[in-house]
Amino acid sequence: MKNQHIYLIGMPGSGKTTLGQALSASLSLPFADVDARIEAFANMPITQIFPERGEEAFRRMEGEALAQCAAEPPQVIATGGGVVLREANIALMRATGTVLWIDRPLKHILGDVRQDTRPLLAGDAAERLRTLHVQREALYRGASHHRVDNVGMEEQGLRQALAMLKQTVPQS
Repeated sequence: MKNQHIYLIGMPGSGKTTLGQALSASLSLPFADVDARIEAFANMPITQIFPERGEEAFRRMEGEALAQCAAEPPQVIATGGGVVLREANIALMRATGTVLWIDRPLKHILGDVRQDTRPLLAGDAAERLRTLHVQREALYRGASHHRVDNVGMEEQGLRQALAMLKQTVPQS
């Protein structure tokens, strides 16, 4: 585990950042958040990037931030929910680490997610989440090495993720 990255993918609000920070502490690895890097690179919040620069510009910055993380020493990396929309991102993650799909039921996400911080959930958040889930579920499944069922307490997701990582044999 210490010689490769651990990438966390999943729906917005699935717990990638929270679980990523817990994994980082448990494994004594640095933590990186792709969305935070995009905001630093663009010098504006993601909620502003979408309306001002568009989704295509955001996805381009997302790929650049992901590549930057991949070039660094091993770390736990929380990605944005749409990172799987580009095949190059999937290939990069799978080639440089272990990809964990943080899967959380939509009803739990809806209870926690803030619409004002999620540009793709503008409007009817419940309907947008269902649409995104339908569009992305197969991509998450195909991109990941393991699925973490994030339905209970944070500690349960952490234990499950750690157990899966122990099963993963580093790629040579």
